[in-house]
Amino acid sequence: MDLQQVHQAMEKYLRPQSFPVAVRLLAPDEQSAFAAKQPRKDLGIKVPVCQAVTMARRYGWSLAMSQEDMLRPLGSVTLGFVPARQKFLDGDFNVPFWVRDREIRAKMAGNLPRLEYGRFRELIVAPLHKADFAPHVVIFYGNPAQLSRLAQSAVHASGEPVASDNYGGFACGAEITLPFASQQCRLVIAGGGDRALAQVQDHEGAFAIPANRLEMIVDGLEKTHKAGLRYPSTPFLAYQGQFPPQFAELMQFLENGEDK
Repeated sequence: MDLQQVHQAMEKYLRPQSFPVAVRLLAPDEQSAFAAKQPRKDLGIKVPVCQAVTMARRYGWSLAMSQEDMLRPLGSVTLGFVPARQKFLDGDFNVPFWVRDREIRAKMAGNLPRLEYGRFRELIVAPLHKADFAPHVVIFYGNPAQLSRLAQSAVHASGEPVASDNYGGFACGAEITLPFASQQCRLVIAGGGDRALAQVQDHEGAFAIPANRLEMIVDGLEKTHKAGLRYPSTPFLAYQGQFPPQFAELMQFLENGEDK
């Protein structure tokens, strides 16, 4: 589907406060012909994936990230840029640092969604309306009401609930790896790194859409809008409110009483 049509539909029906982000993963033999900043080369820094996504949606930048640009090891693992070595899978490293013990870390490491090591060598992110490539995933950040509209649009054609695999972190896996691997939409609650480093705001969450679902989402936005589901949410106002008794007494006096 034409990306400009997707962008225009999201602008019309969702009124986003930041740009939706197009994401593409490049295979080792795929040429990178996209105009994009490389964090280490052009900015002099390494960044986690979530921070690059925020740069795209807030600054309007396009970024290309290979392993040399990656700051966060879990992002490298989930995208398959580095192998999930056994010592990591055994929970021997204190990452994440906030879980109870090594056993829990090992469980989380084993459950971390990850793409096959070496399958891809580079990640490209760009504002949807500027993307000069066919994305694998589109990520939309918004408030609960906006995310609800996207969920309604997905359910409109499928009848299936939108899944949310939430650890309170690892947004890159939930926003990119899972929707890419499953080819299903994902609702993402922003976690620790997303908020601390990528500066996602308290009112924001994310909705990840694999490319094969974009046409369905746009159609769902249009059809559910016509059915009466809107953003901003339309309140029901055709009812008679209740006031304290003295208001009724005053109204009766104003209509029928006499001044003394």
